[in-house]
Amino acid sequence: MEKKVLIAVDDSRHSENAIRYAASLHETVSPIKYVLFHVEPTISQYLLDEARTKPSARRELDRLMKKSHEASQALLEKHRSLMISSGIAEAEVQSISLPRKFGVAKDILEYGTALLYDAIIVGRRGISGLAETFVGSVSTNIVDNSQLLPVWLVDEKGPSRSVMVAVDGSASSLRAVDHLAFIYGGNPDVAISFFHIAPRLADFCPIDFSETETSSLEAVIQEGDKACIDRFYAHALNKLKEAGIAEDRIHIDVKQGGFKVGKAVLDAFRKGKFGTLVVGRRGMDKKFFTGSVSRYLVNRFSNGALWVVP
Repeated sequence: MEKKVLIAVDDSRHSENAIRYAASLHETVSPIKYVLFHVEPTISQYLLDEARTKPSARRELDRLMKKSHEASQALLEKHRSLMISSGIAEAEVQSISLPRKFGVAKDILEYGTALLYDAIIVGRRGISGLAETFVGSVSTNIVDNSQLLPVWLVDEKGPSRSVMVAVDGSASSLRAVDHLAFIYGGNPDVAISFFHIAPRLADFCPIDFSETETSSLEAVIQEGDKACIDRFYAHALNKLKEAGIAEDRIHIDVKQGGFKVGKAVLDAFRKGKFGTLVVGRRGMDKKFFTGSVSRYLVNRFSNGALWVVP
């Protein structure tokens, strides 16, 4: 089945990183179509109001809107040329430019959701003149508010094309696997590694128990987690097998608890020299990949792509 991804761009090098990452997928994800999307700058509300009653203001508004649209088209053509020079056929790259309506993040989400794209790709920094503004605003808003579409945040090029999937056995993790299987389906060469941190008693309850009580409760938690994650892996392996990904291309890594989840995930990602990290946005307790952990991943992730699946 053809995949269709929306690449939100501006004039930053971070958008170029997103484009290069998207183009690199062409060798492992097929068939795939790309749509470059740019939200045009805001027009002064004062001028919009004046244009309703004054012909001179109307003419000035038309001139500014035309100039803004032309600049947007030139930007999109530059990025389109970059994709084509990266080996993507012209017919596989489209460009869309629209005036800002609600705000950059919401406009991207509205368009992507309405047309049912398979993912939204954004440079980890960009869509504004200030890098931190994007990280703290646009990209975070897209990740937090996307109810349907996976969001791929791209930093610099990763060291490889291998994929790491951080999981906890939740329904959200299963959706992440479903998305991964759909995107990479039919590719027998992709290498996938599942990473799971087995929880400990302290992850659930800060109360100090006696050594005997702690040992007993730890055993219950570990048994429950093992049963849960075993069921998860059985489903995940079957899903990937159905997608044409052989079991010998899949690795499973389980670490015992006691780590800060976000840091442990990133440490494993960097140590394994992966190029893509896939996570579900909500975990077993509905907050595993939200709040502090997702902020940790979004803010500290580097050298690759972070896929956040709602």
